[in-house]
Amino acid sequence: MSYRSPRSGSAARVGRRTLIGAAALTVLLVVAGLIAHLTRDSRTSRDGADPQVRPASSSSPAESAPSPTSDSDNALPAPPSTRDPLVFGKAAAVALWSYDTRAHSRSELVTALHAWMTTENEYADAASVDALVPSPVLWSRMADNGQFATATADEAHFPASFTQALQADPEAITEAYVYAVTVSGKQSIGWNGSPQGGAEDRSVTLAVQCRPDKSCALSGALPNVAP
Repeated sequence: MSYRSPRSGSAARVGRRTLIGAAALTVLLVVAGLIAHLTRDSRTSRDGADPQVRPASSSSPAESAPSPTSDSDNALPAPPSTRDPLVFGKAAAVALWSYDTRAHSRSELVTALHAWMTTENEYADAASVDALVPSPVLWSRMADNGQFATATADEAHFPASFTQALQADPEAITEAYVYAVTVSGKQSIGWNGSPQGGAEDRSVTLAVQCRPDKSCALSGALPNVAP
């Protein structure tokens, strides 16, 4: 007969919480009552994580999104002060799709992006944000070519699944105040000798925490885009 320590139940709960926290936004959406609607797919490669240049697609100029605050064109992105999750989501997407290997190291960019994160650790998934930054090896190769990227966010909305879940249980949001926001835009990539090398459509679904008494903050990035 197996023996079960009185502490085993507590330890199991802690273990489960750790695993949930490691699984990107699962913990956020469990708290909000939305996991069944927004995390139905397994993790796949995220749109926006690939910085390689592909042939540019023809399109009309994109309307600029609210820009992350900065003191100069090549300053690292800083979060805007807003309580609107859609406005914050657009600014965060621009920050996530932008980089300049000529001006900053990868670690500097990652540190800057972490400043966008909520300070409530139980609702912060920094790993999902880090996954959108080129790997150290790829960053090094990009830096050899002086690669950089700028971005615009054309549109932001609450995914249909999020809205439906919220309508079914309006109180679900009031514990974590984490909103799902899907942003669409464009990323323009250049490098030494070709400052306008190519442009691509981008989309991402972010988890944005906007408590009524605080400015919005980033909770993480969903593994798949929620329409």
